[in-house]
Amino acid sequence: MRPLIALLALFAATSAVAEPRLIAALDIDASRHDLAMQTAGTLEDGVPGNILGGLGSGLAYAGGDTFLMLPDRGPNATPYDASVDNTTRYYNRSHSFRFQLEASSGALPFTVKETLEATTLLWSPKPFTYKGAAPALNAADRFYFNGRSDQFDLAKGSTNPDNARLDPEGIRVSADGKSVFVSDEYGPYLYQFDRATGQRLKSFALPAKFAAVHLSSKGDEEIAGNDSGRVANKGMQGVAITPDGKTLVGIMQSPLAQDGGTRAPYVRIVVVDIASGATHEYAYGLNDIGTAEKPKYAGISEIVAVNDHQFLVDERDGKGRGAGGEPVFKTLFLIDLAGASDISGLSGAEALADKAVSKTVFLDMVAGLKASGVASDGIPEKIEGVSFGPDVTLNGAVTHTLWIASDNDFLSTLDGKPNPNSVYVFGFSDDDLPGYVPQML
Repeated sequence: MRPLIALLALFAATSAVAEPRLIAALDIDASRHDLAMQTAGTLEDGVPGNILGGLGSGLAYAGGDTFLMLPDRGPNATPYDASVDNTTRYYNRSHSFRFQLEASSGALPFTVKETLEATTLLWSPKPFTYKGAAPALNAADRFYFNGRSDQFDLAKGSTNPDNARLDPEGIRVSADGKSVFVSDEYGPYLYQFDRATGQRLKSFALPAKFAAVHLSSKGDEEIAGNDSGRVANKGMQGVAITPDGKTLVGIMQSPLAQDGGTRAPYVRIVVVDIASGATHEYAYGLNDIGTAEKPKYAGISEIVAVNDHQFLVDERDGKGRGAGGEPVFKTLFLIDLAGASDISGLSGAEALADKAVSKTVFLDMVAGLKASGVASDGIPEKIEGVSFGPDVTLNGAVTHTLWIASDNDFLSTLDGKPNPNSVYVFGFSDDDLPGYVPQML
């Protein structure tokens, strides 16, 4: 078992329970364009509107060799207008890829053959609140989401489902395969979309405590203007669906403002019954928190269901390719909600302190990638998409697969070097993850 990296924390996670190994890796060329040619026009910041970027914000297995990848709110790394945090009227979308694992005689036992099969724009049949120009593709019964930060109704809170702005960060496929569930940072929201058409089918109402009341197109101003609700640009980062397809489990990137915001250690998990909309809340304690003198909270990037009560949570630092610095902490923790305390009626870090769910290390991703020859400066900063995938046969034994993907922030190059969207496939056994139940699609 590899030694565990030192964790600066208010509490210590127990030792690792598994050592999955890297069995395949893929870099998706980020200079390409996607299949939504109707959005190919130049955005406000000069970036093509259908650049194939940001793919690893969300990753979901859809059966066979098909995966869905979810870009976030769009290109905003090129400064052009600080009043909207450099966001653009990028049409939110999802992509359908075929990822075929093929046996290899190289350093890793498999290669991944990649094919982009579809790009689906996200829209609603009911009108949205826009500021400035509405999307050119809008029709009488079709209103498109976009990533620009000023697309909201100032008179209503952040969870108003008629706001046009969307910053999607997590995606999962419904049990029947016909729709997808998407988590968002702006609201925060949990939405259901038709997988084939992109039409929004349902908006799940989250408890009022998650809403920010005073809104701004500038994230810093919005943070300063609210003492409750989600922190701007750190809303609902990940979403899981239980293997039976009946329950959604969303997780915030950072603590709510009333729980201490970005200087606090306890993030909220929201469990939503899909049929009734009923919710429960649980506390997750961050490990990568720095010190009292110099706190650091990169936070959570994803959650994926192991079974109906256990989940893997992606907690990471902000270092690596795309941000610079030495990547150290990018860890998948195994958590268990069985027997955990419902914190729906509690507020504040002190109240949550002894309510956090149990957690153990499942995979130290930095160590795992380095052990397979990935250099430190090649490990992406934003490893954000996590999904189980199809089983494979390796050395005569059935091996489960765990797929993780990076978000390249729509930057096809960095310092003159390619900056792809990277996908890594780890193999693991039943002994590594007892109780693993694949989602039935």
